[in-house]
Amino acid sequence: QVLLVESGGGLVQAGGSLRLSCAASGLPFSSFAMGWFRQAPGKEREFVAAIGWNPKDTHYSNSIWDRVTVSRENAKNTVYLRLTNLKPGDTAAYYCAASRTIGGLTSPFEVNYEYWGQGTQVTVSS
Repeated sequence: QVLLVESGGGLVQAGGSLRLSCAASGLPFSSFAMGWFRQAPGKEREFVAAIGWNPKDTHYSNSIWDRVTVSRENAKNTVYLRLTNLKPGDTAAYYCAASRTIGGLTSPFEVNYEYWGQGTQVTVSS
């Protein structure tokens, strides 16, 4: 059984930082691309960042690329998302997802991700 578990969310003031983690189990983690998406209340889920099986393969959303960093630690089956200079508009549930449908390469499209976590809430106060 594949399980993705996000953690690290919480309440933070504008301008602050958070590091989200996603621990994976039940899959050959090192061969999967991992993505981060977010969904704000009343809005559709949107792509944030992704990292391929090759950690040099990273892809960021144009809307937030300068404030996020995605990384992975295969020895721990974990992917991270570092968020900096947080803004109230970053308030959302953040989800990680795993993909091998396109050979472990990054993708901004939800359809390419086979497995999803339950999400971790990030709330940014002004």
